[in-house]
Amino acid sequence: MPIRLIVGLGNPGPEYEQTRHNAGFWLVDQLANSLPGTRLQRESRFNAFVAKTAIAGREVWLLEPQTFMNRSGQSVGALARFYKIAPDEVLVVHDELDLAPGIAKLKKGGSAGGHNGLKDISAALGTQDYWRLRLGIGHPRTTASQQAVADFVLHRPRKEEQVLIEEAIEKSLRVLPLACEGKLDIATMQLHTV
Repeated sequence: MPIRLIVGLGNPGPEYEQTRHNAGFWLVDQLANSLPGTRLQRESRFNAFVAKTAIAGREVWLLEPQTFMNRSGQSVGALARFYKIAPDEVLVVHDELDLAPGIAKLKKGGSAGGHNGLKDISAALGTQDYWRLRLGIGHPRTTASQQAVADFVLHRPRKEEQVLIEEAIEKSLRVLPLACEGKLDIATMQLHTV
């Protein structure tokens, strides 16, 4: 199935803009900026920034929920129902503690792994069987930090981490046209072997 909805996860507001938890927003912002005539606009019925665009010649929706992370499912569920988009046509882009900065992985289904945005989306879609693009942000334990996870994700990455996250976003953007054509196996292989 081709991807018809790409969701970037993050928290709204300038105080969260540069935090690790907003990596999904960063990717969707860059994707929108790279596509001619594509501009994310506030859509109150979905409580989100939304854009309709074309990727690989196919109609694709871009979505950035403005509900705060733990209520992301409200926006995702509302748009998916309205446009009759099946869960396996949804790709959710989010920060991933269990991957190092610079690593990006595609996968379908699986648990939320403690990610409140994914938990809420799974509840709204009635399944965990949707695609995820996981952008590594690292974990405080890997840097011998005593920082709590909640605190870690709501802070800016260190400069060297930011560079690596940007590289992972670039790699991810290159395989998204394949995902939108329904060639997710090829997209996954390319992303994971780069």
